[in-house]
This record gives sequence, C-alpha cells and structure tokens, in this order.
Amino acid sequence: MVGIIILSRNFRVNPDNIATPIAASLGDLTTLTVLAFISNSIFNAIEKYVWLAPLILGIYLMSMPIWIILAKGNNSTRKVLNSGWSPVLSAMIISSFGGLILDFTVKTFSGIAVFQPVIAGVGGNLVAVQASRISTALHKNARLGKLPDCASNVCTNPFQTFFSPGIQSVTARALVLMTAPGHLIFLFFLQAGHGHTSFTPVFLIFYLLAALIQVILLLYIADILIKVLWTRKVDPDNSAIPYLTALGDLIGTGLLALAFFLLFWIGDRDEDVGD
Repeated sequence: MVGIIILSRNFRVNPDNIATPIAASLGDLTTLTVLAFISNSIFNAIEKYVWLAPLILGIYLMSMPIWIILAKGNNSTRKVLNSGWSPVLSAMIISSFGGLILDFTVKTFSGIAVFQPVIAGVGGNLVAVQASRISTALHKNARLGKLPDCASNVCTNPFQTFFSPGIQSVTARALVLMTAPGHLIFLFFLQAGHGHTSFTPVFLIFYLLAALIQVILLLYIADILIKVLWTRKVDPDNSAIPYLTALGDLIGTGLLALAFFLLFWIGDRDEDVGD
C-alpha cells in the first residue's frame, strides 16, 4: 500500500481515489486466500492431529501481548490501538445482520448469492473513496474536533451533499454516475461465467435501482458520519470506513433481497428466483 501511494504521487494522481479501494480489495483477497489455505490444511490434518487447532489458538493468544506492546511503542499505531476496536467490532455486528438477511433469502432465491459480493463490494469501495476524500479535506482545513467554516453543519440535507458547488458534492455525483456502468461490467462477467439467473430487462432495472439507492444512501451517511466523528475528536481515517463498508453490506444485501422478492412477485422469475 505504501508503494501504491508513492506511485500515485509520482503520477500526480490523488491517492484517496486509488489506495482505499485497492486496500479493500486486496484485504478481501488476502483474507480469503489465507483462510482457505489454513482451513483446508487444518481440516485435512485435524483427525490425525487433534491438538493442532488448540495449539494455533494458544499461540495467537500468547503472542497478543507482544503485539500490543509493539503497537503502544509506536506513535503512529498507539491511537489506532486505543480507538480502533469499537469501529471494527461494530462493523462486525452490522455485517452479521447482512449475513442473516442473505442466509434467509438464499434459501428461497439461490441466485442471490452470486450478486451479494458484487453489490456490497462496489458500494463499499465507492463510499470508501468519498470517505477518504472528506477526511483528507478535514485534516487539511481544520483541527480535529472543529469543522471548517465551509462545512459547519453536521447534519446536512441530501441536496447539499449531492448538488452544492463544493468539490465533495462533485465527487459524490461522479461516484453515483459510476455505479450503473460499474455494475454492468460485473454483471457481464457474471453472465459470461455461466450464471443461472436470467438477465432480463426488468431484472437489470431492479438490480441497478437497488445499487443506485445503496450508493446514494451510503454517500449521504458518509457525509454525516465523518463530520460526527470529527466533532467528537475521532479520526475518521481510523473509524469511518469500517462503519461504512459494513453498512454497505447490510443495505446492499437488504435492497438486493427486496429486488429479488419484487421480481418473484411480479412474475419475472426462473429457477434462481424461486420458480
């Protein structure tokens, strides 16, 4: 990630537009790869070596004080160690509700499973870009705990978020306009991968409408949430993105489930939407 930021600066590209989505994508890819490798290895060896899993857990627990001491000894990580727990734990709780919705819906509409990572990932990455840009602007123009004069109101109305002449509103409009083309590209690859859900015009309308509503809600929530965190002297760089990506998961999954239920109700269905 350090290399990506340095390259962005060298090519005169704003790192806020690149680093955050790449970090999220690489985080998911790395986590899934490591999780799949370790779980597969433990699963194959667990019957012969019953003590293996408890040993790994014990090593993790015993090494935890070492990492805490190292984090406290660094000025850059000490603040994250003290304030980074609540956003991550809260994000896990919020995401778990999205998982419950998906678990309930996939029993009726099996085809929803392939779309959930797409709608959650695209929405989360887009709002992460906006969150990073707003946070950077606050760090440049104000001290922590006080909003700049140009953004003195915490709870702005949606019109100010999306249609004011400020640079953040311009970015918000651009991100909304990117939503439909981005999803259409992913849908093309899903269809090329022999997906079973039929991409009818009605399905595309309902799906893209759900995606647009999700992104609009997330961008508006980000505008308010980051200002709230800033006024409470909490650095948004350490706290905002976990909340927003978790909300993106929850809102995206809920809207996607609603879209599938509506498609089934109006009769636009196949074997993956309940028929």
